[in-house]
Amino acid sequence: MALSIIVMGAAGRMGTTIARLVEEADDLSLGAVLERPEAEARLAGYAADGVFASSDLGAALKQCPGAVVIDFTAPEASIANARAAAAAGSPIIIGTTGFSDEQLAELDELGKNALVFRSANMSVGVNVIMDILPKLTALLGEAYDIEMTEIHHNKKKDAPSGTALLLAEPLLKARGLSNADINTNRFDVREPRKHAEIGIQSLRGGDVVGVHTVYYMGPGERIELTHHAHSRENFANGALRAARWISAQKPGRVYNMQDVLHS
Repeated sequence: MALSIIVMGAAGRMGTTIARLVEEADDLSLGAVLERPEAEARLAGYAADGVFASSDLGAALKQCPGAVVIDFTAPEASIANARAAAAAGSPIIIGTTGFSDEQLAELDELGKNALVFRSANMSVGVNVIMDILPKLTALLGEAYDIEMTEIHHNKKKDAPSGTALLLAEPLLKARGLSNADINTNRFDVREPRKHAEIGIQSLRGGDVVGVHTVYYMGPGERIELTHHAHSRENFANGALRAARWISAQKPGRVYNMQDVLHS
């Protein structure tokens, strides 16, 4: 039996990609597509094909019991959708970035009793790089300064990107640093670079899907580790992989792509 998928923001760039890939998959079915009330008319094509189209997630969850909700929208909307999915007993896959600490804490609470999955980047490649970074950092040692750049399209709201912060996590841990040691602004203070920090610089322009580069700059050499996202299918396929995986899990905590790769 095909796994039913509910796509949030189905008229947007990511939502459209996810919905298309669901329809192309033999083991998945598009149970429902949702949009904001003012954009619901953009779902007319889905409705004409017999897919449940609405702005009401509660109604969609009743229409498709047990379906996996996939959400790449905005922090406030994703939190509300996670609450609704948890109340209905449906799993939710969240690829949204830009959450506040309070919102992340609420997701953690929901994850204790519901199936909640969140990753700032669903890319398999990015998550494999996360496995490599701690060993590379340890082997190179303290002589190497670590910096990062991230490039995204001109519509992206949050900076640094969620992926940049995700990649920073193993780097900070390997160096014994914290989020307070991330430097995103070298314009206001004129002073030499502190060794005990990791710099992240953000560039925005055009239609760039996502480019992240980690730099190790040491005596006489530089190592660059770069990930290019060529299309949104990269993230959509990761989200669908997570949707297939999470249905066999049990509540207890918020899961992520590392759990999928290492299971």
